[in-house]
Amino acid sequence: MRSGIFSQGTRTTRWAATAAAMAMTGLLAGCGSGDGGSDGGTLTAYVYGDDAVKVQQAAVDSFNKTSDVKIKLVPVPGTDYVNKLRSAMGSPNAPDIFYNWGAGSIKPYVDAGQVADLTSAVNDDATLKDGFIPSIMTAGGLDGKIYGVPMRGMQPVMLFYNKSLFAQHKLEPPTTWEDLQKAITTFKDAGITPFALGGAEKWPELMWMEYLLDRIGGPEVFRKIQDGDTDGWGDPAVLRTAQTVKELIDDGAFGKNFNSVDYASGAAPTLLSKGKAAMHLMGSWEYSTQLGKAPEFAEKDLGWTTFPTVAGGVGDAANIVGNPTNYWSVNSRTKHKDVAIKFLKTMASETYAQALVDNGDVPTTSNAASMLTGSPNPQFATDQYQMVEKAPSFTLSWDQALESQYATPLLTEISKLFAGKTSPEQFVEAMKAAK
Repeated sequence: MRSGIFSQGTRTTRWAATAAAMAMTGLLAGCGSGDGGSDGGTLTAYVYGDDAVKVQQAAVDSFNKTSDVKIKLVPVPGTDYVNKLRSAMGSPNAPDIFYNWGAGSIKPYVDAGQVADLTSAVNDDATLKDGFIPSIMTAGGLDGKIYGVPMRGMQPVMLFYNKSLFAQHKLEPPTTWEDLQKAITTFKDAGITPFALGGAEKWPELMWMEYLLDRIGGPEVFRKIQDGDTDGWGDPAVLRTAQTVKELIDDGAFGKNFNSVDYASGAAPTLLSKGKAAMHLMGSWEYSTQLGKAPEFAEKDLGWTTFPTVAGGVGDAANIVGNPTNYWSVNSRTKHKDVAIKFLKTMASETYAQALVDNGDVPTTSNAASMLTGSPNPQFATDQYQMVEKAPSFTLSWDQALESQYATPLLTEISKLFAGKTSPEQFVEAMKAAK
């Protein structure tokens, strides 16, 4: 599940989980502890079953040494996670604590009254309130309420670039749209694709829409959509975002064949490392991808920066998008909510943050900055952490922030827009009509 030293699995396995959510299987028997969770002195905690589970298992083992009520960690295979969680939440064997992606991923459970509102618990407890980067805590919530506590590393989307190509052509990483357009023209004239893009898959294209809408209209536009107001798709900033995408495509920013390039096989990252593309907008796991596939390039020539501003846009240049982190949520029916919250507080501890760092992750805790010098790549980890720490807003990836009945048509319509099969205006109308 991992490539290099930083987690690549969350983006990929998140997709498998989303796909699994489209189907239902039989009830997951025997994993929960009954009656909304607790039976006797045990709390059941579902976690996504990948190689990072060892960090959560160590935290559970440590907690159980001093707690009368024990926690039983249940790793669920990644491709089955969402489906089995949904099955279990509708049964008497629902977990007391469960791993999730926040926002849209938990909305059905919140609407059904199955998730504990942690807003007061967090605001009334200094460890929880001050223990995490605020934008991370906010990103996992819904309607201004807190339903989860961060429990894994951060994965913002960053603009990666080939330092040698920029130096060769006497360019600096773009900070404004004018800078970006200059870079596009310069690299095109040199026969170099300005941006690698794995258009054969839909999610890399989504990142462009997310950042452009943020820079043009600010995070409030998508937040309105995320909160259930589909009329938000009619905001002028959405149309301008789609129009800007079309302009980039028409200008050759992604080359001519990006629709046949994928990410999973390494095709898009290879364009960057081989100098055939100058830049790549991708999640922070791009570093580990490059380190695994082109270690010399990753160590010497891979640069990273933030997404540029857009002329006339109102979004803060420090805003970021991507996967803020994963969260622990608590079943509203658990018999031992106080114990569950006590366990969640350990996620803010220095010991837990250090375990994440040792595992190659960048923690979302407010105490993590000083630990990153021991990271496998201290500079990258520190830059990533500071980017998130300073962000006024961290928008969760749209396909995860929205429920599947909206996320699925969204990905389809974005793919059609990038492929030139639909116009910006048609994209807007299609999303307004999505139900």
